[in-house]
Amino acid sequence: MKIKKIGIIANIQKRESARYTRSLCDWLRDKEIQVLLEKEIAHKLGATDGLEIRQMAESVDLIVVFGGDGTILRLAHSLCGIEVPIVGVNIGRLGYLAGINPGEMCDVLTAILLGHLDIEKRMMLDVFIYISGQEPKHHVVLNDIAISRGHFRRMVGMDTFIDDKYLATFEGDGIIVATPTGSTAYSLSAGGPIIHPQMSCIVITPLCPHTLTNRPLISPAYVSVTMKMTTTTHAPGAMVALDGMISYDLSAGDIISVKQSPFVTRMISSPLRSYWEILRTKLGWGRLTKEQPILNHANQPQDT
Repeated sequence: MKIKKIGIIANIQKRESARYTRSLCDWLRDKEIQVLLEKEIAHKLGATDGLEIRQMAESVDLIVVFGGDGTILRLAHSLCGIEVPIVGVNIGRLGYLAGINPGEMCDVLTAILLGHLDIEKRMMLDVFIYISGQEPKHHVVLNDIAISRGHFRRMVGMDTFIDDKYLATFEGDGIIVATPTGSTAYSLSAGGPIIHPQMSCIVITPLCPHTLTNRPLISPAYVSVTMKMTTTTHAPGAMVALDGMISYDLSAGDIISVKQSPFVTRMISSPLRSYWEILRTKLGWGRLTKEQPILNHANQPQDT
């Protein structure tokens, strides 16, 4: 894949966004790469040729995003149906999706321009929300669907079905349905498993379940997960949040149905660091010391 045009999107609320964008523009133009800017960061830099996100995405070979995971989640929503890969440069806080640090940005892009391009196809979920008295709502999410008590003071109850077959009635603070990418978000905080982001599966994580035998569940990606509110009140209070950005109030009888989306988000992984190194660093699991050399199978003893 020959990279000739690169688009840049930045979270303009981040103080460093303009400086990093300007620096990258200069670096890319020195390498005779055409640069297109999203309209908000273009305006912040005093440029007048900024583009709408989808218009820009349809014209470039890849997009560099300056921001945190929230910035990339919003971009993933905007890019549904456009097969352009994303390079996430973290100027936020934790940054699982934006896995590249600003200091290694030029080294990473140098490797990408030389052809070291590993594109990960991140699974997404179609969400259908049926609220009494309203038109059905459809959204596509990259991370998760979280049903929680919201302002409701009682436990939330949900009859849950897999492919229309009854699984369980979860009662507690709520339930999270996540993709492998979303397994390191809210689901992880709730005790869910860490799933490699290139896998295809659906993670179901109860939130503080009333029944202690309720545990996180991993299902195949091809199933549908349907949840019906059973909370014995018709007053809104419980809520469903989609990737932490879009939310709706829920009442008894409302239904949320989730299945694998035909859309994927294309993320370019760092050619300098593995997923496992990024995971270890973000979670603070420790580091190798001089007394702990990196494993070399060539030096391992052989069976005799």
